[in-house]
Amino acid sequence: MAHGLRRLVGVAVLLGLIVAGWFAYGWYGAAEVEKDTGYVVPSGSSLTSVAKDLEDGGHIASADAFLLRAKIFGGGDPIQAGEFQLTAGMSQADMLDAFQSGDVIRRFITIPEGTPSIIVYEKLMAEELLTGEIPVPVEGSVLPDTYDFERGEDRAKVLARMQASMQNFLAEAWPKRKPGIAVDNVKDAVVLASIVEKETGVPSERKMVAGLYSNRVKKGMFLQADPTIIYPITKGKPLGRRIRKSEIAAINDYNTYSMAGLPKGPITNPGRESIMAVLDPAKTGVLYMVADGSGGHAFAATLEEHNANVDKWFALRRERGEM
Repeated sequence: MAHGLRRLVGVAVLLGLIVAGWFAYGWYGAAEVEKDTGYVVPSGSSLTSVAKDLEDGGHIASADAFLLRAKIFGGGDPIQAGEFQLTAGMSQADMLDAFQSGDVIRRFITIPEGTPSIIVYEKLMAEELLTGEIPVPVEGSVLPDTYDFERGEDRAKVLARMQASMQNFLAEAWPKRKPGIAVDNVKDAVVLASIVEKETGVPSERKMVAGLYSNRVKKGMFLQADPTIIYPITKGKPLGRRIRKSEIAAINDYNTYSMAGLPKGPITNPGRESIMAVLDPAKTGVLYMVADGSGGHAFAATLEEHNANVDKWFALRRERGEM
């Protein structure tokens, strides 16, 4: 009799262990996710509603079983809203952990150096995974960089991060400026950096171009920067044609061919390197530059040298059939 009872108890314990193992495996073993899938937890969702949706989507076998296991094995933290990555073979435990930790999918938007604010606006508005309206940001207020965002995030929040990055960078960079630079405040530094940004696409030239325009500012010369002619016409977008003589002569707050000194504001959003070039320009006597045919520029300290460089540039263009 005792032997039979011990046998029954042993069988019961074994069955209990089997059931417990099966129950735990259902939580820690692979769920029903067959391939990587984006999954959105709407704001205000409960774990119950998410479990039901996961069952309806075929990602788990049973919402009730998920909820029971979550109550026994899961943490007590609330789930977060956002877009999550359900990966092939992940467990239900992994799902709950992702939802509770807020480990959302991060997406990215890149603002290249020298992107004018009208293009920043258009890029943000064209991103279908963002929401809400924004105005065209103030020129020069956005720091070019790559920024992450979540599906459904407000465009205004993403733009605010871009602008905060610029403010933070300027706050760090301005105290590092070299003595005797051409500008005496942060605003003018951004204005001059925006010209440097638009005038050269060659990183190694930035400090030299900054030195050239710094020299002109100090001497009270006309800067004669072509991008300042274009900005009032296109707000920084490419002109798509040659500049007209009437546009060179136009009088406005930006055209540095018709006025001395800096434009009234930036003509693009300059990057870190152009800003630092203005704060630490090359020590040079150059006052002129012209394209050299290789993507860079030929620099000159005198008008005579500059005219010779211009002649070389025109000769090269004629040779290429461009004139």
